[in-house]
Amino acid sequence: MKAVATGLLLLASVVYVVARWQEHAGAPAWVGYVRAAAEAGMVGALADWFAVTALFRRPMGLPIPHTAIIPTRKNEIGDSLGNFVGTNFLAEAVVRDRLRQADVGARVGAWLARPDNAERLTSELSTALRGAVTVLRDDDVRVVLEQAVVRRLEEQPWGPPLGRLLGQVVAEGSHHRLVDLLCDRAYEWVRDNEETLRRVVSERAPSWSPRFVDSMVGDRVYGEVLTFARAVRDDPNHRVRLMLDDFLAQFARDLREDPEAMARAERFKREVLAHPAVQGLAASLWSRAKEMLLSAAEDPSSELRIRVRGGIESLGTRLVTDPEMRGKAERWLETAVVHVVENYRHELTSLISDTVRRWDGVETARKVELQVGRDLQFIRINGTVVGALAGLAIHTLSHLVL
Repeated sequence: MKAVATGLLLLASVVYVVARWQEHAGAPAWVGYVRAAAEAGMVGALADWFAVTALFRRPMGLPIPHTAIIPTRKNEIGDSLGNFVGTNFLAEAVVRDRLRQADVGARVGAWLARPDNAERLTSELSTALRGAVTVLRDDDVRVVLEQAVVRRLEEQPWGPPLGRLLGQVVAEGSHHRLVDLLCDRAYEWVRDNEETLRRVVSERAPSWSPRFVDSMVGDRVYGEVLTFARAVRDDPNHRVRLMLDDFLAQFARDLREDPEAMARAERFKREVLAHPAVQGLAASLWSRAKEMLLSAAEDPSSELRIRVRGGIESLGTRLVTDPEMRGKAERWLETAVVHVVENYRHELTSLISDTVRRWDGVETARKVELQVGRDLQFIRINGTVVGALAGLAIHTLSHLVL
């Protein structure tokens, strides 16, 4: 395009020289019109050549003011471009309007609802999960768990919380199932260990007691114990059960209010937390959780991936079919994007200005010229043509008027 534009300038120059020579040789009057058009075309071509060249370099290397604009004013142009983008593209009103027009919720929902896309996203999430779990150091995770769980348990008193929990359990009667189970097991043990009870009675009997008396006493004791165990098992309002309820309720109050009971709970807490099994609990939990996560993430048929995939598809379907949920999601996205734009606009626009600042001035001019140079050369071509037409019009009007 530069060659075409320069060729037109040379053509206008040749036409001008030939026309001027013909005029001196006595050529007809119409040659003057050609000479005027060619002369004006040269002026227009030279003027536009200067204007276009001045953007990227100094014309003919001369230090003419306000030339080589892009290389010398590169930083100011980058700052202006960044401010322009920040003002016109990252303004809150513009961002909100574009997000509302984009209908992001429905588009994302339709994309997520497709099984192949849900599977693809699940696979990507699994890869990210495996990477995160693999990168984490076991010792670091253990320390975090100890800080978050074990030390937290050490700092908090156990008495009042346990008392409140136990009091609520007793008040709601939730412990009755456990009591029923204990009563069932106690009755079954007594029923199945008759010989054991008889032997205990015999061993505790006086040495001078006849054996048949010991046997009768053993039978009697066993029968009474069995009857008692059956009665406790079958009667929900048995006095033993009621006594147990009273004991648990009183114990719950003591844990909340009695300093001695609370102190005992604290001693029990310290003993429990000092146990080696509890000390190694954090590492054990993380080791098992890590193994389970890695296994589930790698297996496409694992319950974890199936549930994640199903959840993604369900979310996509709801975004498409549920206007209320879609509206909430879009409002959340809009708020998040506007927050980023409002608080980090300068960082976003500085990316433009800082990038331009790092460019070499001459190289920047060359890149810009390669991108827009074709249109700029059309300016030179148009200048030649328009100049020639303007010169012809002026020459014609001057002859008509004069």
